Amino acid sequence: MRTLTIPARFDQLERVRQFVVQAAYEAGLNEKAVAAVEMAVDEACSNIIEHAYRGIAGGQIECTCDINERSLTVVLRDYGHPFDIANVPPPDLTNDLKRRRVGGLGVFLMRKLMDEVKYQNLGKDGNLLTMVKYLREET
Repeated sequence: MRTLTIPARFDQLERVRQFVVQAAYEAGLNEKAVAAVEMAVDEACSNIIEHAYRGIAGGQIECTCDINERSLTVVLRDYGHPFDIANVPPPDLTNDLKRRRVGGLGVFLMRKLMDEVKYQNLGKDGNLLTMVKYLREET
């Protein structure tokens, strides 16, 4: 298990992407799965920066990667405003692109890219977003 703490700023996203990509490769994930983890974490961190820390200066994001024989688990912790992803409705993907609402695909993408996505509001101890990618045998 290893943890990286970054300032909650968009210019720091490359650091967290490199961190999770390295962990994903060490876990033995294939290229497609590594890209999925990278994109899900980037999307989650972007949402934390934009929504959880709106109006809060000096926020941080802690990213912990844990590898076991079954999976790679990525836990993101922030201390911003709570945001329960369970209340996010699925986007309407049937409308013409010009009529669709801008944004709102982040949680949808995280759920599609990862095998498990779970959010916990810990009150004064922050918010936890746990995302799991299972290791699969190559065929």
